[in-house]
Amino acid sequence: MKIRKIVATALAAVLSLTALSACGSSNAQDDAHPQSISFWYYDLPTAAQTEAWKKAADQFTKQTGVKVKFEVKSFTQIAQNSSQFLDSNQAPDIMESNRGNGSAGMLSSMELLSDLKPYVKKYGWDKKITKADASIAKYDAMGIMDGTKWVGLPSYAEYQRVYYNKTMFDKYGIKIPTTMAEFEQACKQFKSHGITPIAADAQEYGVMWLWWSLVGTKSDKKFIADWQMYKHDVNWNAEPLTYATNTINDWVKEGYISRSATGLKAEDTTNSFIKGGQYPIYQTGTWNQSRFIDQVKNFEWTAAALPGTKMLQGCTGNLLTIPTKSHHKDLAAKLLNNVLFVENQDGIGNAGGIPLAADMGKITNVKNQEMIKEYSQYSKKGDLSYYPDYPASNLTDDISAQFQELVNGTETPKQVLDSLHKSYDTGVVDMGFKD
Repeated sequence: MKIRKIVATALAAVLSLTALSACGSSNAQDDAHPQSISFWYYDLPTAAQTEAWKKAADQFTKQTGVKVKFEVKSFTQIAQNSSQFLDSNQAPDIMESNRGNGSAGMLSSMELLSDLKPYVKKYGWDKKITKADASIAKYDAMGIMDGTKWVGLPSYAEYQRVYYNKTMFDKYGIKIPTTMAEFEQACKQFKSHGITPIAADAQEYGVMWLWWSLVGTKSDKKFIADWQMYKHDVNWNAEPLTYATNTINDWVKEGYISRSATGLKAEDTTNSFIKGGQYPIYQTGTWNQSRFIDQVKNFEWTAAALPGTKMLQGCTGNLLTIPTKSHHKDLAAKLLNNVLFVENQDGIGNAGGIPLAADMGKITNVKNQEMIKEYSQYSKKGDLSYYPDYPASNLTDDISAQFQELVNGTETPKQVLDSLHKSYDTGVVDMGFKD
């Protein structure tokens, strides 16, 4: 048995039964014509993809007469308890799952998620989804992404984008940057006016994501394959890592990022940017674009990938999976296929998300058109870096913790990289990906 399976089994054995019981009642017995099928998700009900899933469900009910019972769970509830309830009669028919080796990959290696390859062939999903976008939905027997087993269907994409308060840039006569030299010059100019230019939270993941975007300005497909798919040992002295870590440190020292970022969460920085006047620059996920379109009232904004990006930080969004113990796999797959209908994909695009199979002529908002086209340019070439914590489940917390230390000034860039090296190696071994 793989070490990662032993770890997951031991974890499941000690998880709280109280938490599990909150996940809902057992499915009905296997039935070709059930009254309903169950769909568990944890995205916001107002998210673009959630709205598309529910529209697809309405279409599905008209087609089949079968209702879709949506149940909202917390991310933590699914992440911490999935290996337990998926191996029980409480497994839903469809479940939203985080992607990556430490999430969907681990569940797949434990044989808790159905192989969707027959449905991919039946419905032609591989004709609608690019190879790069499909890579995060497919895993090998070990649970490493970009394999051959389809364990989930991606229905949208997301990436990290730099949002600029154009009104602030115009007020101080500063050019929106298109190169890293111009980006740093803009930061220097704002700082000379007493303004901290970059909104970044270090209590959660903002600084980590900014770091990985900087990595993406110096990396290539080989470096990303080594980091994400363990093709070769990661070179911890390589320019992508040393440049990005030193740059974050320099930006903190220059005051481009405030040391008070250690006390900020993502919602703090998002709200500050929406309010306007405090931060002219904010890198965040494109999941916030619809909020900016709806809520920014007192300034103009524009956005683009971090200047100089070679490998874009992003990928398809959370996967829609069919658990192995689902009682209604064919019906579940039919519903998933509806999610890729052009009209539902158009809806994702018009709601501020990034669709995978939309008619671009039907996307009416210019800002959303620009965002979708920018992502597509990288996706079609396979120039995606995914997210830095995908290789092992411990990295989400460990990487963020190290950048809290760097922003706080309690560790040097070298100490941060040394600690990340240890966390990475430990996590990958504990997951059973390497000896």
